[in-house]
Amino acid sequence: MRRWGTAAAALALTAAGLAATAGTADAASGPTGRASSAAACSTAWGSGTKSATGASAAPLKNIRTGRSACYDRMVFDLGGASGKAGYHVGYVDQFQQDGSGEVIPVKGGAILEVFVSASSYDPQTGKQTYAGKAGKPLPGVHLAGYETFRDAEFGASFEGQTQVGLGTRAKLPFRVFQSGNRLVVDVAHHR
Repeated sequence: MRRWGTAAAALALTAAGLAATAGTADAASGPTGRASSAAACSTAWGSGTKSATGASAAPLKNIRTGRSACYDRMVFDLGGASGKAGYHVGYVDQFQQDGSGEVIPVKGGAILEVFVSASSYDPQTGKQTYAGKAGKPLPGVHLAGYETFRDAEFGASFEGQTQVGLGTRAKLPFRVFQSGNRLVVDVAHHR
């Protein structure tokens, strides 16, 4: 009798252990029931300021965003640019409009300030090529449902560069790279 009691207790402990393990697996799953991809996503980008020299001969045409399993993405379309675009991207305590210094509120736990060496107007004609307005949300950019992005405000297009304030959930790792005539800013979902 005593052996059956010990065996039953051992089975109960094993079952409890399996249930706890299953609970941990469920906790790692997202709302869709898929396993979290955080473990598979690289966060080696760091959250320090990133910059590169270069100038875009073409003006800014569009700013758009997208989502992936590991990061949220902002893309700056630089028209027919063929050379290396300059940029300066880093976290700031407050977003101040380039030129005037006026503070522009940006929602989120952190603010990523993005400068791109491309104006939002054609320098030859003065005609606007991107419809951003100082202190206003980026036109056509809707961030509902994004994991990392919270807000995107147009700062200015001043002296050949365009400034954007990107509100993020927290100060998270990010990377910046150029692909053809696009400058890409990816902000990780996790550290």
